[in-house]
Amino acid sequence: MESNHTFIQNLKIEDVPWHRLTTAYGRATDFPEYFQIIQEMSEIDRVSEAMTEIVSCIEHQGTLWHSTPLAMAIFARIFENAVSKMDTNECARFIAGNLLELFQIIAVCFQDAQEMGFADDDPLPNFSDLLKEEYLWSEEYDPDEDEARYEDEPFPEELFCSFWFYSYEVLQYLRPILEKLEGTALDAENVLTLL
Repeated sequence: MESNHTFIQNLKIEDVPWHRLTTAYGRATDFPEYFQIIQEMSEIDRVSEAMTEIVSCIEHQGTLWHSTPLAMAIFARIFENAVSKMDTNECARFIAGNLLELFQIIAVCFQDAQEMGFADDDPLPNFSDLLKEEYLWSEEYDPDEDEARYEDEPFPEELFCSFWFYSYEVLQYLRPILEKLEGTALDAENVLTLL
């Protein structure tokens, strides 16, 4: 677990080949641009649009994707930064509040997947394994090729359950920060009860 938390803590946006990761609507190619807008914490309208673009792609009707745990790791650090600035930055407060809502959704998705019996069945040994070449999709995006791959079994079982397992691991990483928010205007109790 400690090595996974170190991975979460150190992962940079540029470390991830987003264009080779699946989302609910294709590939995560534009995620770096959206994350940059969110990290700037300057214009709520632009931040809101960027967050909506990512969130709608990493969770859809309880299904998580290859991009989800990696996006969650980036969001974890954005959340840490937003919490530290939310007393003086309205945009940071907005980000922290919206990420808390996302964290609750991800926690519910994990619980639902556990009830269905696949969320923590033999996930990949390490969070970083999600970036192994054998699990990444093609360098060049071809929608027809991707669609054909979906018609087969697009993800090995250990990779598929890792989407839920490591997304939840990010929430475990955030537990100390979430606990510090108890009793504040940004109460994280709803998320903590699911951990």
